[in-house]
Amino acid sequence: MSRPIEGIIPVMLTPFTDGNEIDYDGLERLIEWYLAHGADALFAVAQSSEMQFLSLDERAALGRFVVQKVAGRVPVVVSGHVSDDPFGQVQELTAAAESGADAVVLVTNHLDPHHKGTDTFLGNLDWLLQRLPADMPLGLYECPAPYRRLLSDTELKACIDTGRFVLLKDVSCDLETVKRRVALAAGSPLAVVNANAAIAYEAMKAGSRGFTGVFTNFHPDLYQWLRTSGPEQPALAEELRTFLVLAAVSESLGYPALAKLYHQRLGTFGSIHCRAIGYDIREKFWALDEVLDRIVAGTEAMRAKVAQVSKTA
Repeated sequence: MSRPIEGIIPVMLTPFTDGNEIDYDGLERLIEWYLAHGADALFAVAQSSEMQFLSLDERAALGRFVVQKVAGRVPVVVSGHVSDDPFGQVQELTAAAESGADAVVLVTNHLDPHHKGTDTFLGNLDWLLQRLPADMPLGLYECPAPYRRLLSDTELKACIDTGRFVLLKDVSCDLETVKRRVALAAGSPLAVVNANAAIAYEAMKAGSRGFTGVFTNFHPDLYQWLRTSGPEQPALAEELRTFLVLAAVSESLGYPALAKLYHQRLGTFGSIHCRAIGYDIREKFWALDEVLDRIVAGTEAMRAKVAQVSKTA
């Protein structure tokens, strides 16, 4: 791997048709939208991609498609790690590696599915590493489903010491934990990248090497500006930070269907169909379109302010 995996890393959606098939035309347009809006890398076949609801063949095809269409413009990391069975994990992670991804991401809870602790986690990790391609860079993801399995400092240090890990998608949602992890990873290839919008700006200022939260599906360019230009424009950075935090609270209103509704408005793809959500988000969450209206308006207003400041800088 010649390029670091850091910066603004969207967690990719999987567009489906109303007939429940992957919409590859829509996915290609989505890839181009991410790249046009400041993505430094892409995280494919993640929880936002509804990976738990994809067959192994679909996960493998999805990873290959993203790598092919990105064509080296930015790094692509691929997961699809959904099994508790160790042999199933070898199969699905090998398929991810064969996609041509720049790194394959392991989900921490599947290395300790029954909450047994560090010895189990490290034992399962060692067994798995012996069976995966030795030259494949790896990542770690503290995926919240089926349960959020945070790494201890001991576990993270053991992963760093293997020399094989280049990315941690941090889901601690705690700034002090991020700072401690950044210190543990200092001098190693591992980039700690925070996934929580509430601490995104402070985490980046404290050494988190980017942001990979779900609202990279709405305005990755605003997070990019915050990362690269925020320290030079502190007043606007604080205003933008507040907007981003408040916008991200709407994640609870039917995500990822909410993000698909946003992209349906943009024309990226036609359907908001999800496999992960079996209800009508508009029926469950009253005035949802009005909430999305405000997110859209706020996003455009902040983009205008960023453009104005950039023009006069």
